[in-house]
Amino acid sequence: MGEQHEVSRFGHVEAADLPPDLAERITAIAEKSGFVPNVFRALGRRPRELRAFLDYHDALMDSNDGLSKAERELVVVATSGANHCTYCVVAHGAILRVRTKDAEIADKVATNPYGVELSPRERAIVDLALLIATDSAALTESEIDDARIAGLSEDEIWDVGAITALFAMSNRLAHLTALRPNPEFYLMGRLPR
Repeated sequence: MGEQHEVSRFGHVEAADLPPDLAERITAIAEKSGFVPNVFRALGRRPRELRAFLDYHDALMDSNDGLSKAERELVVVATSGANHCTYCVVAHGAILRVRTKDAEIADKVATNPYGVELSPRERAIVDLALLIATDSAALTESEIDDARIAGLSEDEIWDVGAITALFAMSNRLAHLTALRPNPEFYLMGRLPR
């Protein structure tokens, strides 16, 4: 695996060494969070792919329509837990804790998504994400109807599926690269600011 401090088994690129458009995007993220998430440093080795990843990520995760930002992160944590992706569970678990102001929810969803107490709407979101993440070919109209009954709109159901699909890819890239979470993520949303 290499040295403990490595970001990725394939190395990484610092934000300043990215093409200007990407450097600007990543710098803006770093200014907001206080650090450059390692995923951008690792994917920066392939700028075209990083750009495409960011575009699709932002289209799904930065929307103000449909699912709340916290619900979107709930999908990511459930999906990443099902896919055993440490990087995404740690990074998006931090964001989920911050968005929900709940220091425990991310750990519970990542480790026991079927047993964690959730609202009926959150349960429908997590159950749909888990099915799509683990056995998408088994998805039937019945599961879609369950999501509708829980109050999810057609666009929100689409969002659950699209976010799950994007993070299934992201989880696999994290496994391929042996992507290491930034230490800053571990405490985010756990302690009062």
